[in-house]
Amino acid sequence: MVKTPLIFFFFLLILASTSCKFNPNLQGKGKESIQGIWEEEHVEFQNERLQYSSHQFRFSCDSVYLKINTFAKVNIYADSCFNKGSWTEYAKGTYTYTGDTLVLTTTFTKPNFKQKISGCYRIGQYLPVFIIRKNTGDSLYLESLKQHQNIKLALKEKTVCIQKPLN
Repeated sequence: MVKTPLIFFFFLLILASTSCKFNPNLQGKGKESIQGIWEEEHVEFQNERLQYSSHQFRFSCDSVYLKINTFAKVNIYADSCFNKGSWTEYAKGTYTYTGDTLVLTTTFTKPNFKQKISGCYRIGQYLPVFIIRKNTGDSLYLESLKQHQNIKLALKEKTVCIQKPLN
Protein backbone atom coordinates (compact mmCIF):
# COMPACT_ATOMS: atom_id res chain seq x y z
CA MET A 1 0.00 0.00 0.00
CA VAL A 2 2.76 2.48 0.86
CA LYS A 3 4.70 1.84 -2.36
CA THR A 4 2.04 3.21 -4.75
CA PRO A 5 1.77 6.73 -3.19
CA LEU A 6 5.55 6.87 -2.77
CA ILE A 7 6.14 5.95 -6.42
CA PHE A 8 3.51 8.48 -7.49
CA PHE A 9 5.22 11.19 -5.37
CA PHE A 10 8.66 10.47 -6.88
CA PHE A 11 7.15 10.46 -10.38
CA LEU A 12 5.64 13.93 -9.77
CA LEU A 13 8.91 15.18 -8.30
CA ILE A 14 10.90 14.03 -11.34
CA LEU A 15 8.29 15.47 -13.72
CA ALA A 16 8.33 18.84 -11.96
CA SER A 17 12.12 19.07 -11.86
CA THR A 18 12.53 18.29 -15.58
CA SER A 19 9.75 20.60 -16.78
CA CYS A 20 11.32 23.77 -15.35
CA LYS A 21 14.45 25.53 -16.47
CA PHE A 22 15.96 28.86 -15.53
CA ASN A 23 15.79 31.75 -17.96
CA PRO A 24 19.18 32.99 -19.10
CA ASN A 25 20.54 35.89 -17.09
CA LEU A 26 20.75 38.04 -20.25
CA GLN A 27 18.61 40.82 -21.63
CA GLY A 28 16.40 39.94 -24.60
CA LYS A 29 17.53 40.43 -28.21
CA GLY A 30 14.69 42.71 -29.26
CA LYS A 31 13.84 43.30 -32.94
CA GLU A 32 16.89 43.40 -35.23
CA SER A 33 15.28 45.65 -37.86
CA ILE A 34 14.89 48.60 -35.46
CA GLN A 35 18.20 48.39 -33.58
CA GLY A 36 19.90 51.78 -33.63
CA ILE A 37 19.27 55.50 -33.17
CA TRP A 38 16.20 56.98 -34.86
CA GLU A 39 15.29 60.68 -34.99
CA GLU A 40 12.17 62.57 -35.92
CA GLU A 41 13.37 65.42 -38.13
CA HIS A 42 10.06 67.16 -38.76
CA VAL A 43 6.75 67.09 -36.87
CA GLU A 44 3.58 67.31 -38.95
CA PHE A 45 1.87 70.73 -38.65
CA GLN A 46 4.39 71.91 -36.08
CA ASN A 47 3.91 75.59 -37.00
CA GLU A 48 0.14 75.33 -36.47
CA ARG A 49 0.35 73.63 -33.07
CA LEU A 50 0.51 75.36 -29.71
CA GLN A 51 2.82 72.59 -28.49
CA TYR A 52 4.62 69.73 -30.21
CA SER A 53 7.34 67.22 -29.44
CA SER A 54 10.05 65.67 -31.58
CA HIS A 55 11.42 62.27 -30.62
CA GLN A 56 14.69 60.39 -30.63
CA PHE A 57 14.55 56.63 -30.03
CA ARG A 58 17.58 54.45 -29.28
CA PHE A 59 16.78 50.75 -29.48
CA SER A 60 19.45 48.56 -27.88
CA CYS A 61 18.52 44.87 -27.74
CA ASP A 62 15.18 44.83 -25.88
CA SER A 63 15.77 48.25 -24.28
CA VAL A 64 14.65 51.66 -25.49
CA TYR A 65 15.96 55.10 -24.55
CA LEU A 66 13.89 58.17 -25.46
CA LYS A 67 14.71 61.82 -25.77
CA ILE A 68 11.62 64.02 -26.22
CA ASN A 69 12.19 67.65 -27.22
CA THR A 70 9.08 69.76 -26.60
CA PHE A 71 8.34 73.23 -27.97
CA ALA A 72 5.42 75.29 -26.65
CA LYS A 73 3.89 78.66 -27.48
CA VAL A 74 1.71 78.66 -24.36
CA ASN A 75 2.96 78.23 -20.80
CA ILE A 76 1.21 75.43 -18.89
CA TYR A 77 3.97 74.95 -16.31
CA ALA A 78 5.46 77.03 -13.53
CA ASP A 79 7.57 79.88 -14.92
CA SER A 80 10.76 78.24 -13.61
CA CYS A 81 9.98 75.13 -15.71
CA PHE A 82 8.70 76.74 -18.91
CA ASN A 83 12.25 77.54 -20.10
CA LYS A 84 11.06 79.98 -22.82
CA GLY A 85 8.91 77.25 -24.36
CA SER A 86 11.58 74.61 -24.98
CA TRP A 87 12.49 71.61 -22.84
CA THR A 88 13.70 68.03 -23.06
CA GLU A 89 12.41 64.93 -21.29
CA TYR A 90 14.02 61.51 -21.12
CA ALA A 91 12.66 57.99 -20.61
CA LYS A 92 14.07 54.47 -20.60
CA GLY A 93 12.66 50.99 -20.40
CA THR A 94 11.85 48.03 -22.60
CA TYR A 95 9.77 47.48 -25.70
CA THR A 96 7.86 44.70 -27.40
CA TYR A 97 7.44 44.50 -31.16
CA THR A 98 4.61 42.18 -32.12
CA GLY A 99 3.17 42.08 -35.64
CA ASP A 100 2.56 45.74 -36.48
CA THR A 101 2.54 47.03 -32.89
CA LEU A 102 5.33 48.63 -30.86
CA VAL A 103 4.64 48.91 -27.12
CA LEU A 104 7.01 50.88 -24.88
CA THR A 105 7.14 50.26 -21.14
CA THR A 106 9.27 53.15 -19.95
CA THR A 107 9.79 55.50 -17.03
CA PHE A 108 10.69 59.18 -17.19
CA THR A 109 14.28 59.76 -16.16
CA LYS A 110 16.91 62.43 -15.69
CA PRO A 111 19.23 63.16 -18.66
CA ASN A 112 21.64 60.45 -17.39
CA PHE A 113 18.73 57.92 -17.57
CA LYS A 114 18.61 57.52 -13.78
CA GLN A 115 15.12 57.45 -12.26
CA LYS A 116 13.34 60.80 -11.93
CA ILE A 117 11.00 61.09 -8.94
CA SER A 118 10.41 64.85 -8.89
CA GLY A 119 11.04 68.01 -10.85
CA CYS A 120 9.60 69.79 -13.84
CA TYR A 121 7.42 68.12 -16.48
CA ARG A 122 6.31 64.52 -16.36
CA ILE A 123 7.36 61.86 -13.85
CA GLY A 124 6.41 58.21 -13.50
CA GLN A 125 5.64 55.79 -16.29
CA TYR A 126 5.46 56.61 -20.00
CA LEU A 127 3.53 53.87 -21.81
CA PRO A 128 3.01 54.79 -25.47
CA VAL A 129 1.69 52.31 -28.03
CA PHE A 130 2.43 52.71 -31.73
CA ILE A 131 1.22 51.07 -34.91
CA ILE A 132 4.14 50.52 -37.28
CA ARG A 133 2.86 51.80 -40.60
CA LYS A 134 6.09 51.23 -42.52
CA ASN A 135 9.69 50.16 -41.89
CA THR A 136 11.96 50.66 -44.90
CA GLY A 137 15.24 50.03 -43.11
CA ASP A 138 16.25 53.70 -42.97
CA SER A 139 12.79 55.15 -42.20
CA LEU A 140 10.30 54.08 -39.57
CA TYR A 141 6.72 55.38 -39.72
CA LEU A 142 4.78 55.14 -36.45
CA GLU A 143 1.24 56.13 -35.54
CA SER A 144 0.63 56.88 -31.88
CA LEU A 145 -2.54 55.17 -30.64
CA LYS A 146 -2.91 57.50 -27.66
CA GLN A 147 -2.12 60.86 -29.27
CA HIS A 148 -3.30 60.03 -32.80
CA GLN A 149 -0.26 61.56 -34.43
CA ASN A 150 2.20 60.25 -36.99
CA ILE A 151 5.88 60.03 -36.23
CA LYS A 152 8.36 59.67 -39.08
CA LEU A 153 11.77 58.56 -37.86
CA ALA A 154 15.00 58.51 -39.84
CA LEU A 155 17.77 56.04 -38.98
CA LYS A 156 20.85 57.96 -37.81
CA GLU A 157 23.00 55.05 -36.65
CA LYS A 158 22.51 51.31 -37.07
CA THR A 159 23.62 49.16 -34.13
CA VAL A 160 23.88 45.46 -33.37
CA CYS A 161 22.48 43.95 -30.18
CA ILE A 162 25.15 42.72 -27.80
CA GLN A 163 23.24 41.13 -24.96
CA LYS A 164 24.35 42.13 -21.48
CA PRO A 165 23.84 40.37 -18.15
CA LEU A 166 20.76 41.52 -16.22
CA ASN A 167 22.63 41.92 -12.94
